[in-house]
Amino acid sequence: MQIEPHTDHPNRGRRRSAGVFAGFVRPMAAAVLAFGLLAGIAAPAEAQGAPPGKKDDGYETAAPTAILVEAQSGSVLFEKDADQLRAPSSMMKLMTVETVFNAIAKGEVKLTDQYRVSENSWRKGGAPSGGSTMFAAIHSVISVDDLLHGAIVQSGNDSCMILAEGIAGNETAFVERMTKRAREIGLEHSTFGNSTGLPDPHNKMSVRELAALARHLILTYPEHYKLFGQREFTWNKIRQFNRNPLLTSLDGADGLKTGYTKEGGYGVVGSAVQNHTRLVVVVNGLEDAASRAAEAKKLLEWGFRNFETRAVFAADQVVGQAKVFGGAEHRVDLVSPEPVSVMVRRNGTDKLLARVIYDGPLQAPVKAGAKVGVIKVWRNGNVAVEMPLYTASAVGQGTLMQRAVDGASELFISLFRAGIERL
Repeated sequence: MQIEPHTDHPNRGRRRSAGVFAGFVRPMAAAVLAFGLLAGIAAPAEAQGAPPGKKDDGYETAAPTAILVEAQSGSVLFEKDADQLRAPSSMMKLMTVETVFNAIAKGEVKLTDQYRVSENSWRKGGAPSGGSTMFAAIHSVISVDDLLHGAIVQSGNDSCMILAEGIAGNETAFVERMTKRAREIGLEHSTFGNSTGLPDPHNKMSVRELAALARHLILTYPEHYKLFGQREFTWNKIRQFNRNPLLTSLDGADGLKTGYTKEGGYGVVGSAVQNHTRLVVVVNGLEDAASRAAEAKKLLEWGFRNFETRAVFAADQVVGQAKVFGGAEHRVDLVSPEPVSVMVRRNGTDKLLARVIYDGPLQAPVKAGAKVGVIKVWRNGNVAVEMPLYTASAVGQGTLMQRAVDGASELFISLFRAGIERL
């Protein structure tokens, strides 16, 4: 495991990359020791910024955009143009159902609540539309539970529109709610124009954010998640089968959602569990349904065959320290409440690099449990996992003399940096 140094002098208010600070070796001594025990310490590499991304050796996919991640940690096994925004098609229904799941979790909606089928949802998303539908009858009343089945199993456009209208009054208001909810769960770039994924210039998602959404659904709503593995659903006396080809072609597959529009091409968000490891795959932009199924399956099989989980830090283990300005203590320990793990190749050829990043120095007083940064682990030049870091303890405000010394130190460093930059 390589621990990357930071050759710049720290400067207040700058984004810190705290692998091992040049001149500040002590702050990361614990991290150096922990990583060293795992894989040894390699020679220092480039100090500033993220390591350059590069293609995973030994695997190619025909999908224009693709990503494969381990569900529990979010460790990335493979990616290809994973941040490219394109039409998600019906895969965007995952955000619609997440918004409904969240409303249920908050007690705002119950599975037994019933919503009326409007003419708008029937005409644009039901039988007359010619698209995927649960065949909800106009002006009928349907429970939230059945509508979720229709949206997930049958990919019903009418199901999503009825839910949107029932919860928010109209689809536009529901889309605003979707967007707000997406930002809350960390989807920073996804945009939505409707609840269905039907063609709309505002419907844009990357495979990275679709994978993050899938992980969120799996980890946050285990009871609701079971719906994604349901093979069929009958409504209005019409029996329809789940469109996800992985459910019948790969052992352990139990979700999530396919999609197709002319703008986005064929895509799928899939997940499977083998040997107690769950992987999530997303591919998008393929030319036909057969290629979509084949590429997703091959990626999952490759992941299960070639990777295993490696623990980097235990939960609440100190992974580094952040500098504190004007505090009774000069530094504070940083911890992750969750274990930091990464998927690595079974043959042991992966090169790992870790870096703690935070905005600093932190301004005293500092509260215990404050989220102040992240730890990133790169595998072969690509970000494999990123986890938030929190302060392990509180740091009170220092004495007037301590604050004066810190202020003078920061001023000197700023002047020194400015001089270097002018050279």
